[in-house]
Amino acid sequence: MSYQVLARKYRPQRFDDVVGQDVVTRTLRNAIASKRLAHAFVFAGSRGCGKTTTARILARALNCEKGPTPDPCGVCDACVEIAQGRDLDVLEIDAASHTGVDNIREVVIAGLAFPPARDRYKVFIIDEVHQLSSASFNALLKSIEEPPPHAVFMMATTELHKIPDTILSRSQVFEFRTISPKDITNQLKRIAEIEHIEGSDTAFALIARAAEGSMRDAQSALDQVIAFAGKTVGVDDVSTVLGLVGRDLLMDVIDAVVAEDGPRAFALTERAVESGTDLRLVCRELSQVVRDMMVMTVDPSRVGDAELAPEERERLAVLTREFSKEDLMRAFDLLSTAEQEIRNVSHPRYYFEMILLRWMHLRKLVPLSELLEQMGGAGIKSVPRTVSAPTSSKVAPTSNKIAPTSNKVAPTSSKLAPTSSAIAPSDKGAPASSLKDALLAEIRSGKGFFYNTVVAQAQKIDVADDRVTFTFLPAHKALREQFDQSRAWLEAAAERLSGRKIVVSAVQAATDNGEPLSPEPKAAAPAGPPKRDLKAEALESTGVQALLDVFPAEIRDVEEM
Repeated sequence: MSYQVLARKYRPQRFDDVVGQDVVTRTLRNAIASKRLAHAFVFAGSRGCGKTTTARILARALNCEKGPTPDPCGVCDACVEIAQGRDLDVLEIDAASHTGVDNIREVVIAGLAFPPARDRYKVFIIDEVHQLSSASFNALLKSIEEPPPHAVFMMATTELHKIPDTILSRSQVFEFRTISPKDITNQLKRIAEIEHIEGSDTAFALIARAAEGSMRDAQSALDQVIAFAGKTVGVDDVSTVLGLVGRDLLMDVIDAVVAEDGPRAFALTERAVESGTDLRLVCRELSQVVRDMMVMTVDPSRVGDAELAPEERERLAVLTREFSKEDLMRAFDLLSTAEQEIRNVSHPRYYFEMILLRWMHLRKLVPLSELLEQMGGAGIKSVPRTVSAPTSSKVAPTSNKIAPTSNKVAPTSSKLAPTSSAIAPSDKGAPASSLKDALLAEIRSGKGFFYNTVVAQAQKIDVADDRVTFTFLPAHKALREQFDQSRAWLEAAAERLSGRKIVVSAVQAATDNGEPLSPEPKAAAPAGPPKRDLKAEALESTGVQALLDVFPAEIRDVEEM
């Protein structure tokens, strides 16, 4: 006898043998047992999920000598002939090759006029029914609407939306699910045990993943691998025969991304290319791994749902801890797009290498919301990055608005200890200036964001006795309010630097140049709309403030577009 492929040899013969379609099989079993059978069924689902097989089992259940029964005997003439496809009363029609209305009239409509030759029911199984023409559907409609009591229609399709609603409304529709990789893996292991084939769980899981929910595809792939590897099936055998990507290569790639190891990423790309692996498939498999990592991140209790062999989960769990949810979402988008674009590029290898480098760069990005949260709105927290502060003439140590010989602070004041570590020995003669410089340096190092967005915008800074006063322009009311929120921190820093209690305050100037109002009235300006301070408005924007802290820069001019 000729060899029978695994997909046919292990085709389900009973409802209990159908894998992954418990809802469908349970409903049909109960319908038969309670004698509540419909006269037309539509079985919809992806390829290889059991649609036509279930239709044949239902035909056997209806025509079995012991039936109608949910459990056909499998040995009577009707059961055997239906399983072999040679029963005269069970007609299978391939709609892909019989799309015309004449075929439907000859096979279906004409056949309805005659009762079954031997069986209890005359069953019409129409495969890929969505490929029938509109005229064929119209001819079939009347037969489905008012069939004779001995006729049952079973229609299978992979594209349910192409079947007219008039047909669907007169039928019971069962939607078959794609079979989970876990169920496919278990079925492959049972087949391998019966066939005396040895193989690791990882190898069978790799075949199941490649089948993409189709049991028939998985069984055909296993047949092909066995022909290559013999009685022992390994991961390398599966990868070689089916052109798949081993999880070890995928894990190594992700590990190189985490380590930001560009040379290793190039070496792994070369390894994939030399082994003949399609880089588009590598992108697809990497996106699948990223999905598994997201499952572990979002819901650790579902770690068992990830499509992995047990020995792979531990390593993936370690890598998952190196990524945030935002990292994983960006990586999934990057890899999904790369899978589509890589087929059209002239140098897939170069493109893939750039994708890995871009992935490394994306992991350095910080969401703006997280950045602002770390800032604490008014600079309560500092960003974990070293950013050099821009030089601002408004707070330069040599500002001519603070006289170094100010008589308000005596050079010999005992309140400024000349041995303070925060004040250089050369500043003993100008303690006010020293305190100012030291305080500004402390703010710059401890609160870089606050320094760039608030302190650097002060019109002038006065140091007198035990008080430091920051003066802001009239338009900078929001900046002064932010300054007040950090006042306690500033006073603590000033006290730590000077060794005495220092009051730090902020005021707003009466005029834009920082000078007090003159007692002499000035000539009235020409009537017109008030001039907007665009620079001040820009600096009050939280988004601009966040960017100033990330990028060392100074806003010199603002133009309205």
